[in-house]
Amino acid sequence: MAMYIDIFTLFPEMFDGPLTESMLKRAQEKGLLTIARHNIRDYTADRHHTADDTPYGGGSGMIMKVEPIVTAIEAVLGKSREDIPVILLSPQGRVLTQQTAQELAQYERLALLCGHYEGVDERVRQLIVSDEISIGDFVLTGGELPAMVLIDAVARLIPGVLGASDAAAEDSHATGLLEGPHYTRPAEYRGLAVPEILTGGNHGQIARWRREQAIRRTWQRRPELLLTAQLDESERWLLAALAEEDAPPQA
Repeated sequence: MAMYIDIFTLFPEMFDGPLTESMLKRAQEKGLLTIARHNIRDYTADRHHTADDTPYGGGSGMIMKVEPIVTAIEAVLGKSREDIPVILLSPQGRVLTQQTAQELAQYERLALLCGHYEGVDERVRQLIVSDEISIGDFVLTGGELPAMVLIDAVARLIPGVLGASDAAAEDSHATGLLEGPHYTRPAEYRGLAVPEILTGGNHGQIARWRREQAIRRTWQRRPELLLTAQLDESERWLLAALAEEDAPPQA
């Protein structure tokens, strides 16, 4: 499966570095991913290519105009877009999670609209946007950086993009847990040695150790994730032991 992503933005040059390096570059070279950038200013109707204006009712900042955005998206995608999600990157959207990335990775084509300034005219949402996504509860200067994050999160789930076929399935959050520790050569560095179990060659024991370490790390750093994680009976016993270890001493 290959994916096609359209980016609608006022600043297409912002994507030059992130989209032309590392994994995303290789994915495009393999034909697994195509990314097209569309400058919204190219779809304006005046000689100054005006894409923003002052808000009705007063207030600070500028608002992205509805006409060039709708014109751009309809010109590229057509007026019938039932199978193409048009996603506005916005702090008002649902938060991007691994589950969201997996959901979006099932589509053959996505359209990303990058807001800027104080935001977009509300009629853009009413006429053209099918989804809104945020990368966290904070505000950035525009939707370009969130679009890059979303593309990276989704692209690595396309079969063939990562080197190992099961690599994405073992990521933090993919299983509901954080990943445990990883090691590579040298076996010892400044008095810190690789855990002996990882050098013993028993893959069953290694798998169990890694799972236990993932549970430990999740308990230590993001315990709320364990409320929905799928744990077997022995793992629940481990979790109970961790909770007991961390319980304050009784007076």
